[in-house]
Amino acid sequence: MIEGRVKRISGPIIRAGGLGSAGLFDVVEVGEKRIIGEIVRLERDEAVIQVYEDDTGLQIGAPVHSTGRPLSALLGPGLIGTIYDGIQRPLEALFRQSGAFMEAGSRGQPLDPQRLCRFVPDPGLAEKLGKGEEVKAEPGLLLGTVKETESVTCKIMVPPGVRGGAIASLKAEGDYGCGGAVAETTLGEGIPMAQWWPVRMSRPSRERLSPDQPLVTGERVIDVFFPLSRGGTAAIPGGFGTGKTMTQHAIAKWCDAQVIIYIGCGERGNEMTDVLTEFPRLQDPRSGRSLMERTILIANTSNMPVAAREVSIYTGVTLAEFYRDMGYHVAIMADSTSRWAEALRELSGRMEEMPAEEGFPAYLPTRLAEFYERAGRVKTLSGPEGSVSIIGAVSPPGGDFSEPVTQHTKRFIRCFWALDRDLANARHYPAISWIDSYSEYAEEVKPWWERVNPQWAQVRQEALDLLKREQRLAEIVRLIGPDALPDDQRLVLITAEIIKNGFLQQNSYDEVDMYCVPAKQVRLLELIMDFHRRSQGCIKLGAPLTKITSLPIREDLSRLKSLVKNDELGGLDDFEREMRSGLEDLERSYRDIDGMSLREALS
Repeated sequence: MIEGRVKRISGPIIRAGGLGSAGLFDVVEVGEKRIIGEIVRLERDEAVIQVYEDDTGLQIGAPVHSTGRPLSALLGPGLIGTIYDGIQRPLEALFRQSGAFMEAGSRGQPLDPQRLCRFVPDPGLAEKLGKGEEVKAEPGLLLGTVKETESVTCKIMVPPGVRGGAIASLKAEGDYGCGGAVAETTLGEGIPMAQWWPVRMSRPSRERLSPDQPLVTGERVIDVFFPLSRGGTAAIPGGFGTGKTMTQHAIAKWCDAQVIIYIGCGERGNEMTDVLTEFPRLQDPRSGRSLMERTILIANTSNMPVAAREVSIYTGVTLAEFYRDMGYHVAIMADSTSRWAEALRELSGRMEEMPAEEGFPAYLPTRLAEFYERAGRVKTLSGPEGSVSIIGAVSPPGGDFSEPVTQHTKRFIRCFWALDRDLANARHYPAISWIDSYSEYAEEVKPWWERVNPQWAQVRQEALDLLKREQRLAEIVRLIGPDALPDDQRLVLITAEIIKNGFLQQNSYDEVDMYCVPAKQVRLLELIMDFHRRSQGCIKLGAPLTKITSLPIREDLSRLKSLVKNDELGGLDDFEREMRSGLEDLERSYRDIDGMSLREALS
């Protein structure tokens, strides 16, 4: 073990001499309390170290020990349902050890060493070994399974980095600790249930697949207007109080990902407290069990050491890749990447680096790219398909989307859900702006959605065009009032209002409206646009707009989202017949016996 001495202390940045032979990004233990840190720069015999714990009381000359390995996460059965800090220390276990105030140097095993896991060997592999067949110890080879929770089964596989050879032995079904080997190769290498993996290194896969399958969230404004693919990347920028955290909570609860990784990166303590108390109480809509049975929480609040905030997102994405390699679809909620970028800015300033825009380091875009590029839908080493989808919240000061973190994030993501303060103030949730948001996945997921409803692309584009037209007309209305507009333009305003209230707005407390299945999403929008087209026809025949707005179908359209349940979509067909009947009766009343409109007859 290489040993050095502290020469200089600047907050979480420490300079130590005698570590010239250590490796870049090696983990070190600093001082008598053995505070965890990481070497981020080497200058001849000196190392620049960022520590991940409070270093109050640390003195010049304190010892520094290099472990000779990079910062790594322990991956194995037992991760699901656990609450970690940014460097994968189990917070619940540390709370039992030291109470509410965690001391520097506190240690806790990421996976409980006392816990015994029920290992079930893979039947196919056991049969081959029983017949004396040679099975190569290739990365991704399934050895067996451990049931973590009722919702998630952990697959024990040969990890990347195994030297090779064949499987010499495989443990029988039984209860074993995570550290014990469940298989052994002919080269004498034991394969345990748990494995260490460097958090800054992405895990390998066999092939990257096209992002042509949507991550269904149940939120209509996202799924229909601005869809996210499985394995895709999205950003939710918005000022304070616009609903970033609540939108991520809704997606975490309802999206069709099988594993959720929630990273609270630099958020206020009360927000993380809400997450920690709410998630265990939330019910998984698929299994009816606690949402924590498929969730891992990483809590790194704003009062925790700033360097641990910087590494927390790498820890989170490493855990996500571990479950992706088993063939699971994983969704990461990073809240928020702005706090992470602020940690980079503080550490960069402490290291006396040249600042770039607004004091952020010049390598901010590179770090953002390194994070978001680890998303993707892949064919795993073991064969099945898996994915990691990343949804990062951005907290621009004052809601200014031109600031560096938002602008650089837009370079590396393909889905942008911009939150609007005016919508949030009007209690319109999700407060996602249909003007400023966009999704580059729409064309790629189009074939999937058209299998749900062939009209998806058409009604989606018609609705977006109508909302943009309504925005232009709203400026005129503010100047001269709505009564000065012709009826066909006033109809645009009315239909846009129905789209906003009856489609885009969702009530998380409404048992029917809190989640919307894909088929219902498209049908609702299809009915609204059908109402608009038929009403346009009536106006062209001479019917005044007041006749159309006096029909009860206008109000019913706005309430339809809460009246028709997800499993009773026949109610939408009944409404469609009623709507068409009412508008056709109105249309007939403005035709003469020759089929001419009343307006044509009078002229």
